[in-house]
Amino acid sequence: MGLTERTSRGIGEVLAGRNRSWGSKLLFAGPAVVASIAYMDPGNFATNIQAGAKYGYSLLWVVLAANVIAMLFQALSAKLGIVTNRNLAELSREHFPAPVVSGMWGVSEIAAMATDLAEFLGGAIGLSLLFHIPLLAGMVVTGIVTYAILSGQKQGFRPVELIIGGLVAAVALSYVIELLLVHVNWAAAAAGTLLPQLKGPGALSAAVGILGATVMPHAIYLHSGLTQDRTRARSHTERFKLVRFSNVEVLIALTVAGLVNMAMVVMASGAFHAGHPEVAEIETAYHSLTPLLGSAAAGIFLFSLLASGVSSSVVGTMAGQMIMQGFTGYRIPVGIRRLATMVPAFIVVVLGVNSTDALVYSQVVLSFALPVPMIALLILTSRRDVMGPFANRRTVAWAAILGTAVILALNAVLLLQTFGVSIPEM
Repeated sequence: MGLTERTSRGIGEVLAGRNRSWGSKLLFAGPAVVASIAYMDPGNFATNIQAGAKYGYSLLWVVLAANVIAMLFQALSAKLGIVTNRNLAELSREHFPAPVVSGMWGVSEIAAMATDLAEFLGGAIGLSLLFHIPLLAGMVVTGIVTYAILSGQKQGFRPVELIIGGLVAAVALSYVIELLLVHVNWAAAAAGTLLPQLKGPGALSAAVGILGATVMPHAIYLHSGLTQDRTRARSHTERFKLVRFSNVEVLIALTVAGLVNMAMVVMASGAFHAGHPEVAEIETAYHSLTPLLGSAAAGIFLFSLLASGVSSSVVGTMAGQMIMQGFTGYRIPVGIRRLATMVPAFIVVVLGVNSTDALVYSQVVLSFALPVPMIALLILTSRRDVMGPFANRRTVAWAAILGTAVILALNAVLLLQTFGVSIPEM
């Protein structure tokens, strides 16, 4: 898998300083756009609908904080791949003790399965509601479509990147339209974005779910692989340029993803919080939108869910394949990886577990798994023997430590709450 000769030649001209046009910068776009779909997956739909319906605009600050943390770690992941031409899983296997690597792999595989559960179920729910077919049938169709898109990797990076980019644009446009259809209290939304608050212990669970749905373990692994070997830099100067282009792409792509997440909460709050705070399921939200906002709003919601489910399922499989290959050193056929990650989703449906509950629980699992790649990435990008002059500056390292500490603290509080420890309101 690689770039076409024409694209590689164009990138070389930009790095050499022979082409300074604005359009030439688009040659470097792709990795952050692909990674960004992980921040708009069906798990986000589930947690954001529940948060907006039950708690109104009050948890928007969590979405904002999570997105800022995500930007930092995605930028670090991309830098790791650009500088070392290795991905995070590979470098972890090479630089950490074997017992640590085994533990990391186990946790990361659980996270990959939880990720694929959310993404696979989301696409299946969308198909099920759109075409009035059983959920199991929707899962089969989602699996086939996902595999078909993944087959585009044989033609290089661009086909899959363009497909994912188009689906990202579809999700974003859908929520622009949704905000035009729903009544929004923008003053309350601004307050919820800027003033941290948790209205009761239940809000804490919702906050951790949002965090788990926003900052994604598999996206941290994946981004380093997407930039790995994409463009071979011939000098430190070229590497600095590549890192700078990557940072700009991360900023743009994840700003879009963050705004979409906030729009999900705002839409759910505007549509459900005042009269229907009990709405907590994707299916209920879809059926409730028709009488509240009209069939157009319900249809757009379903279309965005379907686009999100299919695209994020593709990205989840790519990440899972990269994680398994990186930690084991063996090349895994994409078909086998696709089947392996589909199994948990089928088990959940066959057992009759509520699909939206499964989505939310999967995000909490991801939140607990998240510190593993975050800590590994922080350690590796701070080591000069790995990164050379690109090792993290002190301010970047401390910002990453703070982001990791926030996640660890929220997870610890949620664990205490799970075991019956009362958490005071803020």
